Amino acid sequence: MRNNYRVKTFIWVIASLIAGLIIASEFDLTPSLKAIPSLKEKKEIKNKSSDATSNLPFFVELVKELKPAVVNISTTKVIQRRGHRNMPFESPFGERSPFRDFFDRFFEDMVPKNYKQTSLGSGFIIDKDGYILTNNHVIERADEIKVKLSSGKEFKATIKGRDPKTDLALIKIKSWKDLPTVKPGDSDKLQVGEWVIAIGNPFGLSQTVTAGIVSAKGRIIGAGLYDDFIQTDASINPGNSGGPLFNLKGEVVGINTAIVASGQGIGFAIPINMANDLLPQLKEKGKVTRGWLGVMIQDVTSDLAESFGLKDAKGALVSDVVPDGPADRAGIKQGDIIIEVDGKDIDEMNKLPRLVATLHVEKEVRVKIIRDGKEKTFKVVIGEYPEERILYSREQIGEELGMTIVELTPEIAKQFGYTKKEGVLVSNVSPGSPADEAGIKRGDLIIEINRKPVKNLENYKSILSNVKGRRILLLLKRSDSAYYVVIGMPKKD
Repeated sequence: MRNNYRVKTFIWVIASLIAGLIIASEFDLTPSLKAIPSLKEKKEIKNKSSDATSNLPFFVELVKELKPAVVNISTTKVIQRRGHRNMPFESPFGERSPFRDFFDRFFEDMVPKNYKQTSLGSGFIIDKDGYILTNNHVIERADEIKVKLSSGKEFKATIKGRDPKTDLALIKIKSWKDLPTVKPGDSDKLQVGEWVIAIGNPFGLSQTVTAGIVSAKGRIIGAGLYDDFIQTDASINPGNSGGPLFNLKGEVVGINTAIVASGQGIGFAIPINMANDLLPQLKEKGKVTRGWLGVMIQDVTSDLAESFGLKDAKGALVSDVVPDGPADRAGIKQGDIIIEVDGKDIDEMNKLPRLVATLHVEKEVRVKIIRDGKEKTFKVVIGEYPEERILYSREQIGEELGMTIVELTPEIAKQFGYTKKEGVLVSNVSPGSPADEAGIKRGDLIIEINRKPVKNLENYKSILSNVKGRRILLLLKRSDSAYYVVIGMPKKD
């Protein structure tokens, strides 16, 4: 009886298991052998789990390849003390105060006559002979330039060419063997969102690598007429200036130049294509000569476009034409809208000066404009940018005060926006000079010396030669403002 009970119980358990398996198979509740991953499948699952990070760039090998061509630059300049500005108890016309001797002795003991100022920057080697590209502000006014390679070797460098307008400089070192070089890229093909790498010397921390993306292109930050910056969120700090911005192919696409002091993740680089256009002139002449059209321009707003009968707000509106300039001689007039130069579209105002600057002087180009709603084309012979002619070909005087003075011609007055026809123009100011200490800047117009009007260059020389005393009172005009400054005459040996 007991055995029959056991048999019945066993049969009931087996039947229950079979029924349970059948029910489970209908609802796929049992783990099948296929659900247990094999070793190969486990690897595939692991790879799939890392898909979220597999698309991120891996910089290790790339950085190893790029670092040798990036250099650290240190500069030294000697600052000369040239007397004391705004000395108390002294007349601007040179009467000596009884307290002057006391202040002379006091400052003589407290302030050294000469002292050295150092700064740091970055650069990169562009050919095996030792040419290095960097920023002009890194090496400007330097008395000594030292270049340190990633290997630790140091070299003295010489300046081969500078272009303050684009903040580019070319320096050179001498090495007994070929040097590692960078690969040039094409900054025009660079896309917003693309990964980039910056290598440099921020805060003196040599060979620092940072990475980010291209945040924007064609940025205008108020640095000058030729603003066309790449914006990046790769960390750029003081000392990165002049260093390279690489793409993920290891090609240089920019030269790190500027930062926003109050912001983070906002840095700016000069497009490498702009630098490549200027390099031949920097190598051959040491400076850049730019093309010139001879027009004043402004942006075409939607309101202006409607007023001029345009369908789209594009182009560069000619607000004025320089008399006898290239555009004037070709027949371009005030109120014309320039939409094309040398076969290239001018869709915005800022594109025009950048494009014309790259054109060769005396090259004949076609300029397409819109006048009275109709398109017209003119042949224009590109001129030389007037500023270069002012600085290098006109008579210059005034070095004894640390500033260079040129005659105020109608062309120069027009260029700097002066309507006054009398006075002389300051075309250059030497750093640390009496003029620099007095706050005089390039482009200032000197209209009086010691309350005597300055009419022209000869008049300026005559008044200056008869000045008595150690101080001169100048009346200057800068843009629309006039102001007085006192400048100290240097001691004669």
